[in-house]
Amino acid sequence: MINNHKFIEPLVSVVIPTYNRPKYLKQAIASAINQTYQNIEIIVSDNCSDENLQPIIEYFQDSRIRFWRQPENIGMLSNQMHAFKMTRGKYVASLHDDDMWNEDFLAKLVPPLEANPNLILAFSDQYIIDGDGNINELGTEENTQGFKRNILAPGIHKSFTKIGLVDKSIATAASCLIRNGVINWISIPQEVGGMWDLYLTYLCCISGYGAYYEPTRLTYYRAHEQTDTMLSGSRDAQAKIRKAQSEIFCYKIFMEDSRLQELHEYFKAKWLEAHTTLGIGLLRNKQITAARPYLWQALRKQKLNFRTLIALTLSFTPPPLANQLLGVSK
Repeated sequence: MINNHKFIEPLVSVVIPTYNRPKYLKQAIASAINQTYQNIEIIVSDNCSDENLQPIIEYFQDSRIRFWRQPENIGMLSNQMHAFKMTRGKYVASLHDDDMWNEDFLAKLVPPLEANPNLILAFSDQYIIDGDGNINELGTEENTQGFKRNILAPGIHKSFTKIGLVDKSIATAASCLIRNGVINWISIPQEVGGMWDLYLTYLCCISGYGAYYEPTRLTYYRAHEQTDTMLSGSRDAQAKIRKAQSEIFCYKIFMEDSRLQELHEYFKAKWLEAHTTLGIGLLRNKQITAARPYLWQALRKQKLNFRTLIALTLSFTPPPLANQLLGVSK
């Protein structure tokens, strides 16, 4: 049971990395400012956007906002980690520049962490919205069920490795509050790339702390054409390559961690699957020689996989026909 008696509100750091999304950024900041939980600092780290974002910051006239503009584009991960390193709060939450929070997001997630010092994070379910902010009811249900939050017991989970790394129920980048000071932000390697949230979940899982699940949908995740998840699911070869490279790096670390031996076979399967995905991405990028080793690796170390076999066969197919089958334009 969570004790709901009044407590002194500890500082919460809200991290908003941003790049070229001024309209959405304004909505994201507003959702942080409008929290019923008021003891916050908002760190907006601009990765050298084309447009000057200072007017947006000044619009709010809120001293809790700390704004930093990178002198040059340093990449998504570096900008994200830079913002994390600036945090001073007891707790920290990442808010995408195109997402939003319910006004009681922090009010519902801070108390469980305050009442239980053995918890490292608290997380909630989320809505899926479109580019205009409209809730996608079907997409929301599919998201909840896809990440098994519909069958996840509310409350404390002393061990959450399967929840975090297999079911991926914890959206550390969008719907999560983390106890600051436990994670060493400097220790997150650049190779994790766009999978930094999965790697962050891994660090939380092996910390020895527990997690708290609040089943209420407290955040709004915006699915639109510019989101990384939408790109990586499309035929954008570069996005596919980047995602697969990050997955290979992450799952190799997970496989080699003796604390996660019970999940070794799952991580190995995901590692090999990422090899195939990377090989296909390289084929679509017309890097045939580079693609083959990844496809051979995947084919040798797993049961017969037709996706891998077909991709490897295409790497030996005359380019015009291979390109046609892969859907690659000239």
